[in-house]
Amino acid sequence: MRSFLRNAIILPVLVSGAMTAGNSWAAEPTLGPVVPNFGPVMAPPAGSFNLDPDVHYKVSMDMYTTPDFPGDQNRHLTSAARFLNMHARNGIPAENIEFALIVHGKAAKDLLTDEAYEERYNEANPNTPLLEELHAANVPIYLCSQTAAFRGMAPEEFSPTVTMSLSAMTAHVRLQQEGYTLVPF
Repeated sequence: MRSFLRNAIILPVLVSGAMTAGNSWAAEPTLGPVVPNFGPVMAPPAGSFNLDPDVHYKVSMDMYTTPDFPGDQNRHLTSAARFLNMHARNGIPAENIEFALIVHGKAAKDLLTDEAYEERYNEANPNTPLLEELHAANVPIYLCSQTAAFRGMAPEEFSPTVTMSLSAMTAHVRLQQEGYTLVPF
């Protein structure tokens, strides 16, 4: 019984101390520099495992889910911005990372122009500013043409930041052959 009481008192103190110590390095999220207005980044603890700043990386990410509510931004687009920003903020030159997005499934709606999005959801596409900043950061966005066709979306309904691909599978195979590493989430 005594050990239970001691643990009941000590454990909350230890957890509280660990949370305080753990947050001392975190501070507030920052934006940029690669994608200036999106992709908030927290500072890592000193000595965190990171990419090698002298290596050129090719990275791709698969995007197939969409938010539950039409007015919400797609978190995968935000994650792409975060990936670029966090590495640039932590010593990896922006020119050492080539990043590509492959989009299919329900996420296709998040690439629509404001006009096409508004026709379907009665509001402008909340992803448009982020798509434009990713484009300015030289991030190619490949959309599965099979998805678009099966979902009744015409090529001209998509943001000019988007490149149609024969399929998402095709884009993955080609990028893998070109040396891209797929981020597994």
